[in-house]
Amino acid sequence: MSNKSLKLWRTFKEGWQNLKRNGWLSFATVSILTLSLFIVSLSALLGITTSLILENIKEKVSVNVSFNPDVSETRILEIQSELSKYTKEISSVQYISKEKALDEFLAKNNPVIAQAIQEIGENPLLPSLNIKAVDPVKYPLIVEQLKNSTFQNDINRINYEENRRIFERLEKINVATKKAGMAIGLTFIFIAILITFNTIRITIYSHRAEFEIMRLVGASNLYVRTPFIFEGILYGVFASITTMLLLFGIAYYIAPLTQDAIPQGNFLNLYLGNFHWIFLSLLVLGSTLGVISSAIAIRRYLKI
Repeated sequence: MSNKSLKLWRTFKEGWQNLKRNGWLSFATVSILTLSLFIVSLSALLGITTSLILENIKEKVSVNVSFNPDVSETRILEIQSELSKYTKEISSVQYISKEKALDEFLAKNNPVIAQAIQEIGENPLLPSLNIKAVDPVKYPLIVEQLKNSTFQNDINRINYEENRRIFERLEKINVATKKAGMAIGLTFIFIAILITFNTIRITIYSHRAEFEIMRLVGASNLYVRTPFIFEGILYGVFASITTMLLLFGIAYYIAPLTQDAIPQGNFLNLYLGNFHWIFLSLLVLGSTLGVISSAIAIRRYLKI
């Protein structure tokens, strides 16, 4: 082992010993760091999940245009052919006759409703066109064009407004969740830096006598300071590992609530599918917080 590698190993070992000597103080520091990383990562994952749910809902949504009872099937098919030409906005236009609409309606509802419709003696549903957009953001434009089209008088109802209101509510919830998560996360990150800073400050005070001896035997400033940097990094590493375990527990618990709501299947699959990236991000963030705390403590209290 080279001289530089040996020095690096010794400073790492000293940082590890500092962490063990601090006992409950180290436990409290790792706990606060874990809580901070957990809140930040969970907020980020929930924000991503909410966005994926919203996109998934949008992908399944379509515009259903119902026509007046006196509009003939020939006329509706002409309109379908005309709409199919707008390939930049519309991916598909499906004609649904009154009979098919009734069959689908009865299949989705209970026998009591089916019996009630039979007693009426006629099909109360209207023929319609089901329109799928190339991109969900195109729906408002498509609806606006339908309302101003040459066949607007043939249209009985366009069912997009209710979906639009649902999207707007989900978007507001998504934005609010991200803002709240960011605010809480930043608050706990500040607390974590403060706690880690104080832990390393106490470690520095407890080693005051050793610093003079180390300088007398020719130890460099970097050699004296590096153990505290490693100590901060170790706090971040242990907090990252603990956070991953907590995230797995949360992901497992809420997986059934998100089943089939996102392309990955559920929240647990999202977590496992991005395990390496999440863990790497937490390691970087946790270690960075530890290094920042160590650097501040060294700068203020390690006078050598």
